[in-house]
Amino acid sequence: MGDEYEKRYVEPIVNASRPGTLAGLSLTILRISSEDPMILRIILTFGAIMFLLSSFLIFFYSVYPTRRVLWTGTAITFLMGLFLSILSSITMLIII
Repeated sequence: MGDEYEKRYVEPIVNASRPGTLAGLSLTILRISSEDPMILRIILTFGAIMFLLSSFLIFFYSVYPTRRVLWTGTAITFLMGLFLSILSSITMLIII
């Protein structure tokens, strides 16, 4: 009973919290660096949005594992979030 409960209710939340943490970090940097150029803020915002979408998609994929579209969406949005995070780091090094 305990394993089934954990797999059904706890695992989706744990899976979704990983990209959600990355979104929170992007938003924190965005809030701290409010005086930075607009391009950096736009990149950080889109990165946070991609991580949040990834978090929602992986949550629903954990609940409905037969939906391949959810897994594909999770992978694409997570990779886009990572790319935008790297791009924001490079932009920060160049501009600042």
